[in-house]
Amino acid sequence: MNQIILKNGFFGGLIVSAVMCFVTYSMKSNPNVEPNMFIGFGSMILAFSFVIFGILQQRKASQDVISFGNAFKTGILIAFITSTIYVLVWLVIYYNFFPDFIERYSEIVLKTTPTEEIATKQEELKWMKKVYSSPLGIIGMTYVEIFPLGIAFSLISAFFLKKK
Repeated sequence: MNQIILKNGFFGGLIVSAVMCFVTYSMKSNPNVEPNMFIGFGSMILAFSFVIFGILQQRKASQDVISFGNAFKTGILIAFITSTIYVLVWLVIYYNFFPDFIERYSEIVLKTTPTEEIATKQEELKWMKKVYSSPLGIIGMTYVEIFPLGIAFSLISAFFLKKK
């Protein structure tokens, strides 16, 4: 696999995983404070900026020429590596340090949910707990949390950075 893809995917994964570790630690040590979703998604956007860097580096390595297809392929592979690192780090955190995540998360969500929406939110949380009962469910949910943003970044970046 291309060094550019591996390097940028690794750095993106490192950034998003470091922030996830910090947020998880904060959530575990301050159970009454709701985690800030802007921090999580901001770290994903920062991590996926490596998609842009990777496409630009690939373009430079190809004598300043890159098609949409090659740019998208570079971007999606970087996004996949970044997302996979994120998923693997979450699995380590969940199984070794935070096995009661769903219970804690449910408590926080229900505290901040308006009274008229409690029943709906409880159903969602019940479904999430069921999904989290299997490793494949956790892996799938975690990929769904991050990878669609990586796909969007790859498509947009490939469109704007292609050069003939």
